[in-house]
Amino acid sequence: MTTIAGLASNRGRNLLHIDDRRPGGAELGVVLSNHEGAPVLDAAAERGIPTEVVERGEGESRAEHERRVIDALSGYDVDLVCLDGYMRVLTQTFLDSVPTTLNVHPSLLPSFPGTDAHEQVLSACVSVTGCTVHVVTDEVDDGPIVTQESVPVYADDDADSLKSRVLYDAEFTAYPRAVRWFSEGRLDIGERDGELSVTVDGDGGGDFPERRVASDDRFAELRYGENPHQAAAVYDDASVGEASVVGAPQLNEGAKGLSYNNYNDADAALNLIKEFDDPAAAVIKHTNPAGCATADTLAEAYADALATDPMSAFGGIVALNRVCDAATAEEIVDSFKEVVVAPGYTDAALDVLREKDDLRVLDVGELGERTDRLTEKPLVGGRLVQERDLWAPTRDDVEVVTESEPTEAQLDAMLFAWKVLKHVKSNGIVFADGTETVGVGMGQVSRVDAVRLAAMKADEHAEGKTAEGAVMASDAFFPFPDAVEEAAKSGVSAIIQPGGSVNDDKSIEACNEHGIAMALTGSRTFRHS
Repeated sequence: MTTIAGLASNRGRNLLHIDDRRPGGAELGVVLSNHEGAPVLDAAAERGIPTEVVERGEGESRAEHERRVIDALSGYDVDLVCLDGYMRVLTQTFLDSVPTTLNVHPSLLPSFPGTDAHEQVLSACVSVTGCTVHVVTDEVDDGPIVTQESVPVYADDDADSLKSRVLYDAEFTAYPRAVRWFSEGRLDIGERDGELSVTVDGDGGGDFPERRVASDDRFAELRYGENPHQAAAVYDDASVGEASVVGAPQLNEGAKGLSYNNYNDADAALNLIKEFDDPAAAVIKHTNPAGCATADTLAEAYADALATDPMSAFGGIVALNRVCDAATAEEIVDSFKEVVVAPGYTDAALDVLREKDDLRVLDVGELGERTDRLTEKPLVGGRLVQERDLWAPTRDDVEVVTESEPTEAQLDAMLFAWKVLKHVKSNGIVFADGTETVGVGMGQVSRVDAVRLAAMKADEHAEGKTAEGAVMASDAFFPFPDAVEEAAKSGVSAIIQPGGSVNDDKSIEACNEHGIAMALTGSRTFRHS
């Protein structure tokens, strides 16, 4: 464990934040100030952290004062010294007498050193500033840099607003990071070519770098967020070349702008139809597919997708992977939809779609390749980052494990269902017939309930469809054979699932008893957000 001696002249908010976060297991062992009334002293005492006050006496030399500071710290077993607004210039004699000493400066050094960094930043009219954590030397703000963190400078900033943003958005990120690196033994501080320098072991890049810096531009402020009491905006990542609903032209200018939920659903719908090479259509509701299909024509694909669950599709989002023609547009406007997303529209299609005042029509341009490899989900206090789930099984990837072999048509339906299933919230189940969905069971905490929901949708909500003879896709393995039993009641004829349960043999046995063909993919496709 790393024990820190914190030196501060005022509030010491960085020191207290480090104590809250305990990066790498580090903790404050003592707080020392050169001012009797420094607020950091009371804050430390309330936490049970020992405190020391070493004020510089009138006429006392800097060297004498530093010796008393060294004496005060000598009673504590510390591994690292962290300065936080400690308004004293330290000598090399002091630095040689204490462990490694770090400081945080409120600018991106070597730019804007000194005590008035924020004023310098504003006077220079730069658009980016931040903070620098560096090793302390006897030269002011000149030690080797450990890490930096940037923040934007806005046109309406003053010194106070900038100071606050640098503290909370930059210093509160960079300083704990530097302490963590020290605590983990990853800081190599030494001389190179006669100069003191720092290297960090493992501070690498790649898809999941040690540090992430993201910068997006606000595309639009939205009317509200998921709910009317929540403010919201949409931001554009200009580095992404893949077809996206963000920034897509809205072709019916009189319609209102997209809402937070519209963007979320439209993105989900677009990502689903990117799975298919044949003409495809999907109807999305609350980011889940109400229906999806491919067919020889776009209009047929849309009609088949809608027929899966026309009741749930009311007010939904439509996505197409071909230029929307008039025949498809006529089908779309036959019932209420919020948004249509497509890689283009014929003039005749636009004439039809523009007849609906409340329908938003988005042109995302040519779909092309799926190039954005990562996806992320914000958390309170951080974010999750992962690779996008771009994998789908081919015929060569599946392993038939039952006595019954799936037919060629069933195999095609299985592979289609899996591609849809990737976009269904877990626990997810898809019933499919050919290349169209029959029923979708999504977002259930029980896989059996997801099967029941898909069967209910197929038998009660679908138009001209039935679960009888359909194939079923499951996004994860069956821990027990009960989901297979439930599928058999619905008339399912074939199942595709990842496999990997300790009870796979029981599910296979249940399939054999009911004459159901089952194929395993060896890979699950959970989707939780």
